[in-house]
Amino acid sequence: MTAYLIRRIWQMIPTMIGVMLLVFFIFNVFGADPSVILAGKIPNKEKIAAIQAQLGLLDPWWMQLLIFAKQVVTFDFGRSWSTNEPVSALLMSRAPVTLTIMLQVWLLDALIAVSLASWVAYRRGSLTDRTIVTISTAAMSISLLLYVVVGQYVIGRVLGWFPVSGWAMNDLWTNLTRYAPLPVFLVLLVSVAPSLRLYRSFIVEEANQDYVRTARAKGAGEGRVMLVHVLRNAAVPIVTNLGLQLPGLLVGSFLIEKIFSIPGVGGEIVLAVSNNDFPIIKAITVYTAMVTMIANLLVDVLYKWLDPRVEFK
Repeated sequence: MTAYLIRRIWQMIPTMIGVMLLVFFIFNVFGADPSVILAGKIPNKEKIAAIQAQLGLLDPWWMQLLIFAKQVVTFDFGRSWSTNEPVSALLMSRAPVTLTIMLQVWLLDALIAVSLASWVAYRRGSLTDRTIVTISTAAMSISLLLYVVVGQYVIGRVLGWFPVSGWAMNDLWTNLTRYAPLPVFLVLLVSVAPSLRLYRSFIVEEANQDYVRTARAKGAGEGRVMLVHVLRNAAVPIVTNLGLQLPGLLVGSFLIEKIFSIPGVGGEIVLAVSNNDFPIIKAITVYTAMVTMIANLLVDVLYKWLDPRVEFK
């Protein structure tokens, strides 16, 4: 296991280098000139030249690449062009807000989808199974925007259960009980349906295997068959899907945080794109790549714990 972890971590280095090169050439070579953007609506040559010198854009490209590599290694991406705040500190202050929303979505989606999938798979072919699958298919056909519009109006405006926007800084309990429930609930309406159908197919496939029939023939109860035999083996593809969902949490936070006025990473990225704030965009791209690679590594390690027969190569 130790040798495998060292090898996988070592393999991340060329992948990270590839991400760095891609990001660098997109923004520094093919992207718009940031000095023109920062110079304002009425730029002049002297002002542009001063900004280029300040940003190091007059240096050779290889020197700019080395500076960017140093930023990645030290996690110091300079200051935001819009607010002049340190990029890393800005994102670290926004990350807990995003996690408060999206981590709940990830955990509740896994819990609800796996529970319902196990329940309907146990009753596969029944009216309950067909009804839930039909509802899931219909739910997958509805846009998140429709859920948001209807949910904000009915739950927020008409019933007044939760506010439709806002966030309390440095008050986790208020956020969990007042501001987070509505966006979390609306996102779950979209995310649970495809997860349920996918996990149901995994569980049904395992339930039809010979070892399950053998366990039943030996007198094992249905509860033990589902929990010990079926779910344990179906957990491998389920964990794979859960790991792949982690980077998508950041993408999903863009729309939710913008609509509900939540000051998280997603909302900060939307502002960075609209303001051409390249340091923030670069930092988010690099951090997302890192999270994706770490998530893939954790998933592979979980494989061994879930199924000892898995061999690391």
